[in-house]
Amino acid sequence: MDVVLEIFDHFLFDRMYAQLWPASSLQSPKDTVINAATSTFSSMRETPTAHASASQFLQLEPSSFAYLSAWPRDHLWRQVLSLYLITWLFGLVVYFVFASLSYCFVFDHATFTHPKYLKHQVRLEIMQTLKSLPVMAILTVPFFVAEVRGYAKLYDAPADAPFSLYNILQFPFFILFTDFFVYWIHRGLHHPRLYKTLHKPHHKWIMPTPFASHAFHPVDGWAQSVPYHVFPFLFPLQKFAYILLFVTINVWTIMIHDGEYVSNSPVINGAACHSIHHEKFEFNYGQFTTFWDRAGKTYRRPDESMFKKRVKSE
Repeated sequence: MDVVLEIFDHFLFDRMYAQLWPASSLQSPKDTVINAATSTFSSMRETPTAHASASQFLQLEPSSFAYLSAWPRDHLWRQVLSLYLITWLFGLVVYFVFASLSYCFVFDHATFTHPKYLKHQVRLEIMQTLKSLPVMAILTVPFFVAEVRGYAKLYDAPADAPFSLYNILQFPFFILFTDFFVYWIHRGLHHPRLYKTLHKPHHKWIMPTPFASHAFHPVDGWAQSVPYHVFPFLFPLQKFAYILLFVTINVWTIMIHDGEYVSNSPVINGAACHSIHHEKFEFNYGQFTTFWDRAGKTYRRPDESMFKKRVKSE
C-alpha cells in the first residue's frame, strides 16, 4: 500500500497537507522533513532521506509541496488519515465503476421479475454500502498503516522473492490461503449468535444485483476481508501483485453477485453458486472455489435450469 500512498501523496495529499497543516515559520520545511525521517519507521524509505520512492519501478519527483507541511509524508497521523481516505474513497470508486459496468453490461435484468426481488432494491443496496464503507475503512486502516511502516513482508523487485518461481506461485497461494479462511469466517457468521446482527443485512438481498456486493454490515464485510490483509504479514507478497489482488478481489465480489450464471464449473465458486447461498443460506460459503464447501459438506451444485434465462425468473 506504500506505492498507492506515494501516488496519492504526489498528486493530491502533499498539496492538501501543505495547506491544512503548513510548516512552522520558525523551522524550514526541509528541516521538518529531515527530522521526521530520522524519527519514524516507514517502509516507504530504506535510508534516512527525505523522500525515497516506495518502489524502484515508480519514480515520482516530489514537488515543493512535499516539504511545506508540518506533517511530512511519514508522519503517523498523516498516514492514518491518508490511508483512511484512500480506503474509503478509492473503495467507493472501485465499487461504483465496476458494479455499474456489471449492472449495465453483464447483470441479467430478468432478475427484476423474480418474486423475491425487493422493491427499490438497487437503491437499498447502494445505501447500505454507503453506510458501511466508511466504517469498514476505519477497521481496515490499521493493517495498511502497519504495511507502510514496514511490518509486512511486502517486497519490491522480483529478485527479492524467496525464489524466482515464487513470483508466480504467490497468486495461487494467496487464493488458496484466503479462500480457506474466508470460508470458515463466512460460515462462522452464520452461527445464530452472529447471524442476526452481523450477516443477515447482506442476506436481505435474496436475488442480489452487483450493487449488493459490498452491501454488508461493516463488521461483517471487514471480518471477511481480514485474511486478505493478514496474508502479507505472514508470507512474502510483491507490492504490485498485492495491489492487483486487492482490486481483483473487489471485482470478483461484484462478479459473484451479477446474476449472470456463466460458469457451471464444479471448481469455481461463480455467481450461480453464490446465488444458491443467498437463497438457501446454508450452502456455498466459499469465495473463489468450491473446495472447502466440498470438504465441509456444504456444497450444493447449481441446477442446470439456472443457466436457462427463460426459467431464471420463475
